[in-house]
Amino acid sequence: MGEIVAAVGTCHTPYMFTRPPDEDPNQLAQAGAAMNELGKVLDETKPDAILFFGADHVETFSVSCVPSFAIVAGDRAIAKFAGREHNLPIHRELAEDILNKLVTDHHFDMAYSEDAELGHAFSIPFEYVIGKRSIPVVPFFANTYVPPLPTPRRCAALGKAIAEIVKGRKERVAIIASGGMSHFPGTTKYLTPEFDFDRWLVSQFEVGNTDALLDMTGTQLDEVGNTELLNWAVMFGAIGALEGELIDYIPTWHHGLCMMRFLPQRARTKERMQVAEQFGGFKFANQGFLFYKHPPSEAYGLNKLMFESRHSAELRHRIINDFEKVADEYGLKGKQREAAKELINVGHGGKVSDHVGPLAEAGAHPLQALMSLHVIFSTSHARGQAAMAAGSKH
Repeated sequence: MGEIVAAVGTCHTPYMFTRPPDEDPNQLAQAGAAMNELGKVLDETKPDAILFFGADHVETFSVSCVPSFAIVAGDRAIAKFAGREHNLPIHRELAEDILNKLVTDHHFDMAYSEDAELGHAFSIPFEYVIGKRSIPVVPFFANTYVPPLPTPRRCAALGKAIAEIVKGRKERVAIIASGGMSHFPGTTKYLTPEFDFDRWLVSQFEVGNTDALLDMTGTQLDEVGNTELLNWAVMFGAIGALEGELIDYIPTWHHGLCMMRFLPQRARTKERMQVAEQFGGFKFANQGFLFYKHPPSEAYGLNKLMFESRHSAELRHRIINDFEKVADEYGLKGKQREAAKELINVGHGGKVSDHVGPLAEAGAHPLQALMSLHVIFSTSHARGQAAMAAGSKH
């Protein structure tokens, strides 16, 4: 009989690789150490495969096609970000069986790919949690950034179905749920995360109250910058309401970095987080998606350019060296054309996030705008290349 023998939740901050100058290297090192600690469960339990629940940051799937749920069931899991590549084996037999049974037995309309390129939600934990361990993976996606989003309860139902399929097999599997806590990349709220809400939610996970997440709506998660926790909801559906162990929670200037262990459970060695007020005192507006909305049609060319620039070094260099021709090719006009120049301006100075505003105002998906800027900054602009080279020495 198959069994889930390990389960952890982790952040995946891209700055572990890109090392922009506005990040605190000590906090990045602290997060890396916590992710390394999570990886020890793989040595303890020696799983046959890892079910990896990750978010897409509008980098694997563009606005051309955004599935609610997807699985990669090919031979290799290839994750690329900031000039680095991870190439892990996929447990294809397990992946194909889960895919088939989710559709035919459990009535989930799954998207499927053999070769979808994975982004930093996968590559960061591949490096810091899985490391050099030779364990095949099965990558899953949940849509966490382009509404409409699946609800937390629907994500949990997916996890429960996956656990039932695993139980009918022979493999011992581990789960890694990759998703950050309060952060609003690319939006006007980027500098003011809801850390008190994070701490309240962590306190609930520590006592096994997973309903604290599962009873929320997608729009509420958007309000508190926690839509990526839909991947944790899939994990909770698979493992049930277990008490979690907080490995570390790090509030950076823009992001709550959280690493927690749920299986195997062990004796608690430190006090639980104490937060008395529900939601950490946060008051929900419940007025729909406030920060991440579906991009408008007139900005399609701009979003397409940013998406494709994240995957092509040649295109990034063309943007820098022959912007007008590239803008013509993508049909950029008016404010979309002017905003796209931020892909050049990001190399000249200031924080990377300072250059998002014009792109978002022109209809770019805020997260895609920020991540496109980070990729072109870190891999194609001289100032960013120098910062990334310095960071790789840590």
